[in-house]
Amino acid sequence: MALAFPKVVYGLIAFAIFWVLAVFPAVPFLPVGRTAGSLLGAMLMVLFQVITPDEAYATIDLPILGLLFGTMIVSVYLERADMFKYIGKLLAWKSRGAKDLLCRICIISAVSSALFTNDTSCVVLTEFILKIARQHNLPPTPFLLALASSANIGSSATPIGNPQNLVIAVQSKISFGNFLIGILPAMVAGVVANATILLIMYWKLLDGINERKSDFIIRWKRVLWKSCVYIITLGMLVALLLGLNMSWTAITAALALIVLDFKDARPCLEKVSYSLLIFFCGMFITVDGLNKTGIPSSLWDLMEPYSHVDRASGVAVLAIVILVLSNLASNVPTGKWMWGFFIM
Repeated sequence: MALAFPKVVYGLIAFAIFWVLAVFPAVPFLPVGRTAGSLLGAMLMVLFQVITPDEAYATIDLPILGLLFGTMIVSVYLERADMFKYIGKLLAWKSRGAKDLLCRICIISAVSSALFTNDTSCVVLTEFILKIARQHNLPPTPFLLALASSANIGSSATPIGNPQNLVIAVQSKISFGNFLIGILPAMVAGVVANATILLIMYWKLLDGINERKSDFIIRWKRVLWKSCVYIITLGMLVALLLGLNMSWTAITAALALIVLDFKDARPCLEKVSYSLLIFFCGMFITVDGLNKTGIPSSLWDLMEPYSHVDRASGVAVLAIVILVLSNLASNVPTGKWMWGFFIM
């Protein structure tokens, strides 16, 4: 694709502003945050005529936004049904020491992130890990690092684990089951490797720390309601595995939980991260504007001869490129770009 000036210059300026505000949301000269930065980048793409207003609206991926919205609602009701409290209690149940606890955190955070998104798992489980660390006089750092790293590894296993997976799964129409089967072995290997590395790093720090028995007391409230929440969530996962439309499946589960709750849904709806949904809208427009400048496709033309997946060297080059782009430009736009390149 030929590069068109001055569209290239304007597109780079708009994307650079988006990138700076997305990566460094508290920049001194414009501390407006990631969401506003995303909208600013999108607006500049339109004002600079890199992309037309109609093209900007068309590039917003409603299935991805619907799936995000639905899974957020389901996560809110799961939290209200104490699902994450029970998961947290598994961390300390019959614990055999600090090293055993670290391994449990790696496994539980990976599994919960794959099913309920990594953001939700990290936000909720951090509280329990800090509580357990205080109760047992443990250093929290190794366990928090285990949570953060394993949550990212585990979230890679399903389309609903993180936003970039949503982009790839929805646009490529890869079914939930095929996505899970394809990534699960790598996810398991990653969790094992991560736990091993953390144990090696903190072996001396964790060695000799005696655990006392957990004093968590399980309190069952509204057992029937909670059971229904879990059943609906399980039904959503089964429907996803059967290949039903992921976006409408998540929204249907969310609405079923709202109806089941039989009360004003405003408090739960207020917990939805609308700023994240708006950020995605701006990001879709900004990334599509940058694509229209021809820069990504030109870079791909240069890299493509060295990144054939039928060769070990090509896989290594591709992995390095994705790793660098994910850290420089964020993993969500990177996933969107790479999928676009693969279907070219």
